[in-house]
Amino acid sequence: MDYRFDRFLRYDEMVEWLRAAESRSNGLLSLEVYGRSHLGRDLLLATVTDPSTGPAADKPAHWVDANIHAVEVTGGVAALALIDRLISGFGPDATVTEALRTRAFYIAPRVNPDGVEDALADQPRFHRSSVRPWPWTDGHRWPGLVPTDIDGDGVIRTMRIADPDGAWVEHPNDPRVMAPVPPDGQVGGRQRYRLLTEGVIEKYDGFTIDTPRDPAGLDLNRNFPAGWSTSVLGSGDHPLSEPEIDALVRAIRARPNICGYNAFHTSGGVLLRPSSTRSDGDLPAGDLWVWRRLAERGTELTGYRCHSVFEDFTWDRRHLMSGAADDWAYDHLGVFSWTTEFWDVVHHATGERASTHIWFEGPTVEQELAVARWSDEHAPGGYDGWKPFDHPQLGAVEIGGADDFRLWTNAPPGMLAAEVSPHADFAIHQALASPRLEISRIEVVALGEDLWRIRVGVSNSGWLPTEISAHARREHLVLPIRASLHRSDGTEASTVGGPATVRLGQLSGRAAMNLGGRPMSDGTPDRLVHEWTARGPIGSELTVEVSHQRAGRVTARIELS
Repeated sequence: MDYRFDRFLRYDEMVEWLRAAESRSNGLLSLEVYGRSHLGRDLLLATVTDPSTGPAADKPAHWVDANIHAVEVTGGVAALALIDRLISGFGPDATVTEALRTRAFYIAPRVNPDGVEDALADQPRFHRSSVRPWPWTDGHRWPGLVPTDIDGDGVIRTMRIADPDGAWVEHPNDPRVMAPVPPDGQVGGRQRYRLLTEGVIEKYDGFTIDTPRDPAGLDLNRNFPAGWSTSVLGSGDHPLSEPEIDALVRAIRARPNICGYNAFHTSGGVLLRPSSTRSDGDLPAGDLWVWRRLAERGTELTGYRCHSVFEDFTWDRRHLMSGAADDWAYDHLGVFSWTTEFWDVVHHATGERASTHIWFEGPTVEQELAVARWSDEHAPGGYDGWKPFDHPQLGAVEIGGADDFRLWTNAPPGMLAAEVSPHADFAIHQALASPRLEISRIEVVALGEDLWRIRVGVSNSGWLPTEISAHARREHLVLPIRASLHRSDGTEASTVGGPATVRLGQLSGRAAMNLGGRPMSDGTPDRLVHEWTARGPIGSELTVEVSHQRAGRVTARIELS
């Protein structure tokens, strides 16, 4: 299947591409089903690592998932592009090769296949997330507007109705763009319009038009057990009530080697970080410093700026975006987490970044004019002129304006590859920042009478500490390093004066040494030494095993001689 990341794949196409990628990966990529969606579709997880240097479970790992929201399909393209970058770069690219030799990647490219399939249908249906009816579980549809592609052109645009009380008028510079009627209502005799999403009106009474929520009213990114609340729109019956999120959380918890997390969304062209519910003043200062350092590289690679959800993206702090994946990954796992919001069409059209409150306030009229002009050259069909249509309930209307799905929410197909490809390098950078255990020194000294002193030097060669974050350290979220001494048959070695299996605490990484901002006296907080006195005949072999939930598992053989 020839795929150049220049279109959005339907579910069956995505599965076909993943299976083909697995076949051509020479063992680097393995696929598994980690759960099933509400409608029974397989939820696929790609594990990518170099198996010749050990299994994924023995290495620090980075997690990426995408398409939790139904219409945000650019994220799924980015997830597939990351997989392709890893398997095609292994060998030719030294950085990719090192990443797969020493780390692992877990990539779930379509968390919500049911919702995405509706969005990509020939006659699309747009949901926020899951297609499961909620909170009215019988699927009852209340009277009012039902967004639908009523003219059959494969796009849901905008309907406009001439109305003397309407809130909109044509912009004089471009009739495709509607401008708001000013507060005083004076429009110089121009026709005013009422705007509605393209669709049909259920049980129309001839005068009023309600805009009820989609009967599939869930937001899967509010169903995580981090600040979950019934006051949050679409949060579900309880945390993890939805099969897609229950499966996702269980898959992540089953992989304690995950050191970083990134969820791929749209839109805004930003890297969002926790918290969604707390100010930066309530987070450890050291963790904020790490996020800033990672974000510097992320911005350098992608052009996307980093923002706190609470500080910069919360429009009304009485209504917080709790129950989100990135908050859960940080709060419950203690790993540095991100939500990447792909695509900022305002920036492409004007050179200026969209407001961090554009989700709530919308673009300015000047920005929309610029986007309409830009789309004529770069994304033809992004804005369409107004065309008469005989509506089954409303009579004479016009349909036109923006294709929000393929212009405002997602990157146009011809620009997809360029938009998403730098984010693969950011994911690789984050993976290589993870802690990594190494057995750096072994000393064996004969003490006589089959007794041996075995000294092992253990190092963390990664940038982050073994427990990843200050939050994880404070909340005791990560187990300490464990070291064991075994015989060749796998049983514990015979030791004197102490156990064969011990706990060794945590190790700092280079980040702690960099925190001063200039060369300092580092010491060795990234190293430790442990000593055993072991009993065994000369010439026999023992194995040292050092492991840590996040930082990996390493072994070394010792000959008693």
